[in-house]
Amino acid sequence: MVAAAAGLLFWGRRPAGAYAPGVQSEDITRSLDRDLPADRPRVAFRDATQAAGIRFHHFAGRRSTQLPEDMGSGAAWGDFDDDGRVDVFLVNVAGPLTLTPSELARSPARNALYRNDGDGTFSDVTEAAGLGERMIGMGAAWGDFDGDGLLDLTVSTYGGLHLYRNRGDGAFADVTHEAGLDRFRGFWAGLSWADYDRDGRLDLYVCGYVQYSYEAGDAGKGTLQYKAVVPYTLNPSSYAPERNLLFHNEGHGHFKEVGRTAGVDNPKGRSLSAAWADFDEDGWPDLYVANDVSDNVMFRNRGNGTFEDVSTQAWVADYRGAMGLAVADWDGDSDQDIFVTHWLAQENALYTNLKVAFTQAPVPQGRLRFMDVADMVGLGQIALDYIGWGTFFFDYDNDSRPDLFVVNGSTFQQEEDPAKLAPMKNLLFWNGGEERGFFEMGAVSGGAVVLPRVGRGAAFADYDGDGYLDVVVVNHDAPALLLHNEGGTAHHWLRVRALAKTGNRFGVGARVSVSAGGRTQVAQIGSQAPYLSQSPYEAHFGLAGAARVDRVEVVFPDGTKAEREGVPMDQVLDVWREEP
Repeated sequence: MVAAAAGLLFWGRRPAGAYAPGVQSEDITRSLDRDLPADRPRVAFRDATQAAGIRFHHFAGRRSTQLPEDMGSGAAWGDFDDDGRVDVFLVNVAGPLTLTPSELARSPARNALYRNDGDGTFSDVTEAAGLGERMIGMGAAWGDFDGDGLLDLTVSTYGGLHLYRNRGDGAFADVTHEAGLDRFRGFWAGLSWADYDRDGRLDLYVCGYVQYSYEAGDAGKGTLQYKAVVPYTLNPSSYAPERNLLFHNEGHGHFKEVGRTAGVDNPKGRSLSAAWADFDEDGWPDLYVANDVSDNVMFRNRGNGTFEDVSTQAWVADYRGAMGLAVADWDGDSDQDIFVTHWLAQENALYTNLKVAFTQAPVPQGRLRFMDVADMVGLGQIALDYIGWGTFFFDYDNDSRPDLFVVNGSTFQQEEDPAKLAPMKNLLFWNGGEERGFFEMGAVSGGAVVLPRVGRGAAFADYDGDGYLDVVVVNHDAPALLLHNEGGTAHHWLRVRALAKTGNRFGVGARVSVSAGGRTQVAQIGSQAPYLSQSPYEAHFGLAGAARVDRVEVVFPDGTKAEREGVPMDQVLDVWREEP
């Protein structure tokens, strides 16, 4: 996060003539600028926050210039009450770390659960649900860990983990102790559910960030970062990395931590996000971890409960300040690619999957390779002046190509008011196809998209069921933002859910392919890892001008296949796994 740049804003002073992030240079940040194409979508996003009834303000009080205060928080979409409408949970940082226990208990900045009322509005049901705790909250993720068909919730914080079991009556029970998660104290960030051993039970991966501790003598210290002076207590490099955790679901509501024995504890990485996806397409979910000021890591699933670190051979062991991850088949070749948001002056990365198999012992069959093509497709240099966080692929215009949303927000304090962080605008990229790449559309997609804020977590969902994907953003020390996609392209769409009556009920990890209009699209359910956030367990496909859906195929995590032909468009399609 606070790791690399020359002559940084706010805390550093740049020498005359040096490049300064935030101050555009014709020969650097604009060298690859392109005009918007004539066939770009005319789609706008409207700020629907107030009209939808979301009254959420992140953070309360005055910052004390400590790292945990500035890193959160996220949002998670999920249909917790199983009424067919997606609800949203928003995580909060209650206030500065200097709060006393009584002040923390009185903070207005609590976590919040908003139930979707089905008419474009939401109701705050936090207190009835029992989810209104005050904490230094980071991430959230829904996952049906007990296989009862109801989404449970896990929350990460600076301090510990929380697991809430969905009781099915609108309320949740805190089962953190019973599940065995309360023993793990630390600075926890991204959360990702997956059935990594394919036993039918969801397991949980937890990103550990740094071993933060406050010492009074550190408050006035600064650290030099590429000629920039950064407060010691805001620099992740000041602190040792925290290990990551892998909780194996033992059944009966209990988990066993196996990160080290499985080979994914990543003790040298300052981890913020982690994405489960079958990158080598061998039927087992692999794991990619975004690390801040540490090498990113790709763990290949061996299929025996352990993982192999293939980061270097896969060309993804990148040492930058990585925050958010997006996973999708951006170029339409059926394998899963990776987008990574980075800190200032580092560019964001787009790792295209070259679709070559991992080494399979004992007979080598090649190695998985990725190539960073961000600059070649319009995603690299444009990000030099931004600090990127939440990100995801989503086909916002339903033209059958995954587009990209990037949330930005500074980690630098404002010079005029050090209690505030500096805002930045978000970026919205339209995918013009493999040959043309991406075009930044924020300026022509509604002012709400680009109004400068201190963004952090974000996720997408079609909350009103109109077939166009909407966005929620959590902004530090500011109201949350609900962006309604106004649509207007007249393109068709299909949403697919992979469901089962037992075990992994929401098909987390299922591979879905849709063939329509001479094009086949592939997605993996639950594979995206927006910073501290989560989108629903379903696959959304824009169908452009297709007249019909020719074929839908779902490969469930256990290898079971289901096919549908001649599927009607503009609907939510539930594909059920055939039970033994």
